[in-house]
Amino acid sequence: MRVNKKYSCLPAEEKGIHIINIRAIEDIGYDQHESTLLNSLSKNPDADCKYGLYFRDGKRKVDYILVYHYKKSSAGKTLTRRVHHNDSSARSTKQDQPLPGKGVQLEMRESEPHVDYHEDDKRFRREEYEGNLVEAGLELERDEDTKIHGVGFVKIHAPWNVLCREAEFLKLKMPTKKMYQINQTHGLLKKINSVIQKITEPIQPKVAEHKPQTVKRLSYPFSREKQHLFDLSDRDSFFDSKTRSTIVYEILKRTTCTKAKYSMGKGEGRKKETTLLNKRRKCGKYGITSLLANGVYSAAYPLHDGDYEGENVEPNDRKLLCEEWASYGVFYKYQPIDLVRKYFGEKIGLYFAWLGVYTQMLIPASIVGIIVFLYGCATVDENIPSMEMCDQRNNITMCPLCDRTCSYWKMSSACATARASHLFDNPATVFFSVFMALWAATFMEHWKRKQMRLNYRWDLTGFEEEEEAVKDHPRAEYEAKVLEKSLRKEHKQKETDKEKLTWKDRFPAYLTNFVGIIFMVGLTFAIVFGVIIYRISTAAALAISSTPSGRSSVRVTVTATAVIINLVVIIILDEVYGCIARWLTQIEVPKTDKNFEERLIFKAFLLKFVNAYTPIFYVAFFKGRFVGRPGDYVYIFHSFRMEECAPGGCLMELCIQLSIIMLGKQLIQNNLFEIGIPKMKKFIRYMKLKRRRSLDHEEHMKKKQRYEVDYNLEPFAGLTPEYMEMIIQFGFVTLFVASFPLAPLFALLNNIIEIRLDAKKFVTELRRPVAVRAKDIGIWYNILRGIGKLAVIINAFVISFTSDFIPRLVYLYMYSENGTMHGFVNHTLSSFNVSDFQAGTAPNDPMDLGYEVQICRYKDYREPPWSENKYDISKDFWAVLAARLAFVIVFQNLVMFMSDFVDWIIPDIPKDISQQIHKEKVLMVEVFMREEQGKLQMLETWKDNDKKKGENCNNHSPRLPRSRSGSLSSCHSYPLDV
Repeated sequence: MRVNKKYSCLPAEEKGIHIINIRAIEDIGYDQHESTLLNSLSKNPDADCKYGLYFRDGKRKVDYILVYHYKKSSAGKTLTRRVHHNDSSARSTKQDQPLPGKGVQLEMRESEPHVDYHEDDKRFRREEYEGNLVEAGLELERDEDTKIHGVGFVKIHAPWNVLCREAEFLKLKMPTKKMYQINQTHGLLKKINSVIQKITEPIQPKVAEHKPQTVKRLSYPFSREKQHLFDLSDRDSFFDSKTRSTIVYEILKRTTCTKAKYSMGKGEGRKKETTLLNKRRKCGKYGITSLLANGVYSAAYPLHDGDYEGENVEPNDRKLLCEEWASYGVFYKYQPIDLVRKYFGEKIGLYFAWLGVYTQMLIPASIVGIIVFLYGCATVDENIPSMEMCDQRNNITMCPLCDRTCSYWKMSSACATARASHLFDNPATVFFSVFMALWAATFMEHWKRKQMRLNYRWDLTGFEEEEEAVKDHPRAEYEAKVLEKSLRKEHKQKETDKEKLTWKDRFPAYLTNFVGIIFMVGLTFAIVFGVIIYRISTAAALAISSTPSGRSSVRVTVTATAVIINLVVIIILDEVYGCIARWLTQIEVPKTDKNFEERLIFKAFLLKFVNAYTPIFYVAFFKGRFVGRPGDYVYIFHSFRMEECAPGGCLMELCIQLSIIMLGKQLIQNNLFEIGIPKMKKFIRYMKLKRRRSLDHEEHMKKKQRYEVDYNLEPFAGLTPEYMEMIIQFGFVTLFVASFPLAPLFALLNNIIEIRLDAKKFVTELRRPVAVRAKDIGIWYNILRGIGKLAVIINAFVISFTSDFIPRLVYLYMYSENGTMHGFVNHTLSSFNVSDFQAGTAPNDPMDLGYEVQICRYKDYREPPWSENKYDISKDFWAVLAARLAFVIVFQNLVMFMSDFVDWIIPDIPKDISQQIHKEKVLMVEVFMREEQGKLQMLETWKDNDKKKGENCNNHSPRLPRSRSGSLSSCHSYPLDV
């Protein structure tokens, strides 16, 4: 066993004191080393170990860190720091022996009732676990003399033989000595590529990994028997830091800890604890995840490569990433995706690659959206319906917007709203909806092709086998639940060979999930309903205003304030729903990490989708649909009248709602929270450390080790929040794009900042995550495809039912007398005789306009009061409804067909990549064929040599008759050995 009993990287001025005291206690005697004073005069050992990046010898690299909390005694050091990993019997005997000169005190402490058995049990488990790690081949070194009081660190190093063994077990593809030429383009394509490279050279990151490659090393799963195939000239860099930490983490998960020293009590409690320990030994599945969950260790993480800022910082990948990626000054450059993958692993690399592709694809969508918006601006003065609404000569008197307090009003007062609606409600928005549907399909196909290129470049082809093996690894919480179930069965004398959780065990959790999700969705609907009541009551209150300007701005004021309320509620509920989704998933106790992640994503996406889009769905499809008519309005609680759309339609209000919620979420939730909350947490940690430093000036003067600095960083919480943020934004860009063509532009501007913000967070604010291999973005791809399909349907309904596009077409081709839009506004308005108002609903001031009103107008297709079937739905309504439904069916099927055609016509795997993959397989077969031919030639050579030696032995055998058998056996011993 190789455990360094001296603690690494201690400052020279501290060693002369603490090492003597600790060694005196641990060795059960005061055996002081003579080298202590010499060490205090030598050079600072922190520089030798590069401030925590290496072991104390300065040669063995730290691949992983385990962190634990311990309690110090009154003397300042714990008495429980004895580590005897290799001899459990020695441990059990030594723990009962009193320390020299301390026997009376220990006996008194053992008799005291406040002995912390829980802490001692944690220490005991740590000793056993670390002993098992050493047996697995890892090398450990402990450090408790740090600047962070009460926190100890265990540094882990994986030697070469362990790395080779685990790389073979994990089937890690490593580069071989064989190199081959990558197929290059020829002719015109080559010239075009060279021109593009020269043009884009200023926006390429200055990173070696980002340069175009002409040759590539052949990769093959590592095998100790075939080490001669791999380039092992530099063993230190053959396995990079990402791969080394992944290997160590796999060992940490696999290594078990099954024992505990103390029971929780006496009598029955001790008996139950014994049963628990026996079951734990049977289970034998408690790795690092369980130890972290139980508080035996407080953290486990790989180290960053070094500092990223400072004057004398050595060059490292982290510093390079900070300069060329995690900086706002390089926002215009491409991302160094290969370096990101090298440092953080494939899973995080794929996220940033996907985010980069999504951001690039937003550029053409933004350009087309700007053109559509400018087209609306250019044609607003030529729009006949808005001109008719603004023409005061038409003298159209509209019915009151509320009962009693509201009076009649002129349609020309809604001129500004009508003109603004044309900016987003024009024929170009239909084209833009079709374009965005095809854009979504093209984006998905482009990402699949990009993903295949990355799989080839990162040697992820043929990755499924390893993925299946990792997927079946049970989670710590699942194993704990199984253990609890087995203990209950044993208590009932029902012994079973192997327990597992069934649907009956999970039924309470499933019921809680169902009820919880229904309740959360109902809560979202209730809040939206409350905002509707606010809009109705506020509109009625503002309509009482005596000033004309106040009455004219009622709709804008009510809409803006209601949207701001919705935004605040959405941001608050987003955080609440995220926590609830995680809790609901935890009580389900999924078996594997993959199952846990997928269930969490589904619940969180469902709740956040409903939370973000319910107010928008209300404005798009429900507002103004169930209003009734003058004299027969629909009321809420018999007092509040349902709100109506503006004369220009609800599309303008939908645009305001969508823009404020989208921009607010991006500015407040995505950017402000991501910047502000980490800064605030960092400041709180800084203040706590500053308070501790003031107690110990000498500790403050020491420079922190790398693992101490990383411990103060935020732990990595997974990629789910990052993906969720972008998926919700993708919904804003595609679902209601017909009402807000500028959505892709604002998404593009946000993502340019988001990429650098996330990069800065990963490089500077978070602990380095364990590298995880992945060949795709997982369930998020299916969610994106689902949103893309849903977007086609929603945009079809927005165009046909929310906008006035279909009524205009119907009027133009069926009712227009001169083939123009003149008279369209009058055609969409119905008439109402004011004498038909219900009692108590007529305006209090009918002469507000200066004249008596006999007939007022309202937006609907109904029969006039002078017809036989007055106020019944007219034939025009059914004609428009039929046209709307026909448009939905045609639009949906046409766009779906075009999207599927794009999917079909664009191959998932680029042709050059499929050729390169085939070429790799052929080259690998050639390498093994040559190897086999070499082996056969060697065997034939040995056989020929053996025959010659046998003939020589036969020629000389008559001269030595007595030793014939011995000589022959000696002659034939060589081939037998071979």
